[in-house]
Amino acid sequence: MKAVIGIDLGTSSFKAAKLDLEQGTISHLIRIAPPEPVSGLKPSRYELAPAELLATIRSMLSELLAQVPDAAGLVICNQMHSVVLTNQHGQPLSNVITWRDRRATESHLGGGESHFEKLTALVSPEEVEQIGHELRVGVPITTLASMHQSGELPNGCFPISLGDFVLSNLCQVEPSTEPTNAAAHGLFHLDRRDWHWNLIARLGLDRLCWPRIRSSGEFVGIAEIDGHQLTCFTPVGDQQSALVGANVQTNELSLNISTGSQVSLLNHHRPTGQFQIRPFFGNLWLSTIVSVPAGRSLNSLVNLLSELGGKADLWDYIMQEVDRVSETDLMVDLSFFPCFTGNRGSISNIHEENLTVGHLFASAFRTMARNYARCAELLSPTPSWARVVFSGGLASRFQRLRHEVLAALDHPPYRICDLEEETLHGLLQLARQWSAQLKE
Repeated sequence: MKAVIGIDLGTSSFKAAKLDLEQGTISHLIRIAPPEPVSGLKPSRYELAPAELLATIRSMLSELLAQVPDAAGLVICNQMHSVVLTNQHGQPLSNVITWRDRRATESHLGGGESHFEKLTALVSPEEVEQIGHELRVGVPITTLASMHQSGELPNGCFPISLGDFVLSNLCQVEPSTEPTNAAAHGLFHLDRRDWHWNLIARLGLDRLCWPRIRSSGEFVGIAEIDGHQLTCFTPVGDQQSALVGANVQTNELSLNISTGSQVSLLNHHRPTGQFQIRPFFGNLWLSTIVSVPAGRSLNSLVNLLSELGGKADLWDYIMQEVDRVSETDLMVDLSFFPCFTGNRGSISNIHEENLTVGHLFASAFRTMARNYARCAELLSPTPSWARVVFSGGLASRFQRLRHEVLAALDHPPYRICDLEEETLHGLLQLARQWSAQLKE
């Protein structure tokens, strides 16, 4: 197998490309916007139409195979925590419910208590640890439990990830999954490497058919697209794929700083602590803190300035003004949306001299740096890492941000992963390993 197609089903875009396993290159990149969310739903709900989504992916595959007919395989990574209910043939029985869905915050039975509050009372602290601290709004454990509590959950269907849904349809096989996507449901027992059956039963979710958990890199089936046959491997989580693409090692602290942001460490042994714990490839474990305020919060500030107009490229102007500011006493809390640091941001300690674009973003970068230092300490109070790995568009573009972060971390050694498509590079590396196993 010399070449495969890699698909990244992200939140802001869907991407597909040819992955050359011999040359180690990525080419023929196609990038499109995901389907628009289904209209007419409650404001707390965020769903995608499955038929439209599948048609979009088939169109991408057809376009790419017309250019790279030698592709013989397919590998997929997907946004974490999305869920689709299907029958045993992978045909959808629900819309695609993404991680942006907040139905768990809706009132339970019309009372003051939310679905999420009712759910958390049913899960013990020990079980929260066993599922990797994934008991959060937007994760399938809370989405599915909310549907059960409100009488919206049908019996006998398969709750599967976005990537597993796509592959089940393309290959026409019964839905299955692997550990990185299973754990993203928030119902995966980390120590047993299986579904958390006791918790599933207590939450009333044993009425569902839970998919078989495969090993990462297993052969799933054959997809036939326009006369081409593609050997398909288990879809994986996009965070894990991106870390593979950035070549993160167990002695490195990963800071991914983009629209979203995560701080992560790889471990040889299963960690414990007040952070997310996820399976990784090669019998490693991933400890991570997600939803750290980054590009999404900065964009809120940029959008505010954009209302004034007058600047062709606000980011160039912002960085020019930030470089003029060596120190600032302006205080910016970037918690403009539910995230690691809260759900209400602020701008404070304002006076005449510091209410400028330069001070605003200098303070924002300083706040981000302190957040990353706080995350690093939570993940490893006695640092187990020797070097920082910066990845993501903001980290590679803004030197001032890197400077602030390194200062907050006491100036450790660092490297910059400036790959534009980390997830696809990760799929390339994984496909190399998996195709070799297939030959054996």
